[in-house]
Amino acid sequence: MLLKHFFVEKIAHSSYILAGKETCAVIDPQRDVDCYIQAARDMGVEITHILETHLHADFISGHLDLAQKTGAEIYAPKSADCVFDHVALVEGDTVEIEDMRLQVLETPGHTPEHLCYVTIDLARGETPIGVFVGDVLFVGDVGRPDLFPNRAEELADRLYHSLHDKVLQLPDHCEVYPAHGAGSLCGRAMAAKYQTTIGYERRYNPALQIHDKPDFIRSLTSHMPPAPDHFSRCSDINRRGPALIADLPILEELRVPQFAERLDDPEVIALDIRGYAAFAGLHIPGAWHIDLAGNFPTFAGWVLPTDKDILVVARDYRDAVDANLWARRVGLDRVVGYLNGGMTTWAATGQEIGDIHLVSTENLHDKVTGTDNFVLVDVRAPGEFEDSHIEGALNIPAPELRTRFKELHPEKATYLICSSGNRSSLAASILKQRGFAEVHSVAGGMTGYSAAGYAKRCAVCENPHGSRYFSNYLTVS
Repeated sequence: MLLKHFFVEKIAHSSYILAGKETCAVIDPQRDVDCYIQAARDMGVEITHILETHLHADFISGHLDLAQKTGAEIYAPKSADCVFDHVALVEGDTVEIEDMRLQVLETPGHTPEHLCYVTIDLARGETPIGVFVGDVLFVGDVGRPDLFPNRAEELADRLYHSLHDKVLQLPDHCEVYPAHGAGSLCGRAMAAKYQTTIGYERRYNPALQIHDKPDFIRSLTSHMPPAPDHFSRCSDINRRGPALIADLPILEELRVPQFAERLDDPEVIALDIRGYAAFAGLHIPGAWHIDLAGNFPTFAGWVLPTDKDILVVARDYRDAVDANLWARRVGLDRVVGYLNGGMTTWAATGQEIGDIHLVSTENLHDKVTGTDNFVLVDVRAPGEFEDSHIEGALNIPAPELRTRFKELHPEKATYLICSSGNRSSLAASILKQRGFAEVHSVAGGMTGYSAAGYAKRCAVCENPHGSRYFSNYLTVS
């Protein structure tokens, strides 16, 4: 038995190859699957099985692409009602791969159709050696149960039983292979480790210390971070079967006249993926801004419309290609063009340009302590805002400004702040689309503001993967 781990940064997705001497399985594959094909070739094995633990909410799975390229069979939960060809699995089923046996546990809670695969290496014995837990259990956390409208308490109840009655019945030495790590929004306080053991999580996982079921349910149905829009879309796409990557549009290099002509179509949008300083200095009016270097896939999947073609403004062609890859990973399949020559060429041809005023922490502090009439909007998540914020600031998370801009006055000076400058720049692009006349973004965000001594340092920003959410329910002994 050989286990190989794959990790996708930004969405913090873990997938695995489980190999014998001649064949292997891929568990929870990412959408771009060539990495598995190459790895299997290097290992001298054939991909014969594709195992899905559940319908992933935060990314598009590569099960169809991998099956099409390798001829491997797809295995998925029967209760997922997948419409593509697959082997439907239920509690008690087994999957045999050479001298390895994978026993199926039905473990609903994070999603209604979730499975775990308990792995036994028969060459060594009959005792489970590891378990592919998908999103039911993480290092230091458990899967969130609130992704389905009006079902959070029901799914939290089912998650409690999946964990305590099934997963935690495995031996302490059994290794745990989760589908996500720190940085994923499928949980809320995952640790930055790829693997763990049942015994370690039993002892140190804060969620598993809550033995009273009502308290457990309450802890997982309150103060949860917002769920991005694409979480509901991706699950259904994965159930129906994603489009094959080979069938998606090719990224065209467009010169300024072609790019401008395309943008005249109301069914086309511009997406600027450069850093926030570059966007602030010079951008196409009406463009969205999401920094490729930041958490691009999460915010792209969260805010960008799925029913329009997307034209990319980037530092160079390679960045545009990378943005297209990340967009496809979260279900945005309509990135169709790239501005050849970038914004320098755009401006040099006499096209209309826009800008956003960047302000320093000193400038903002002068405003906050002065008498000017302005609005300060903190566009971070509620948990960050609660930990540390500037007195008098409104808290409207950046993605929510798509609808909540109506709570602000478009003629009043509006200052936007996040933790660094990336989300406030996204927020500024949204407000500019809505006709806000005077929009300012704080360079360095609350990180810079607190570093200058003007506010308490944000513990959430400094330790984004700490188990801060369960402190109201227990103290781990």
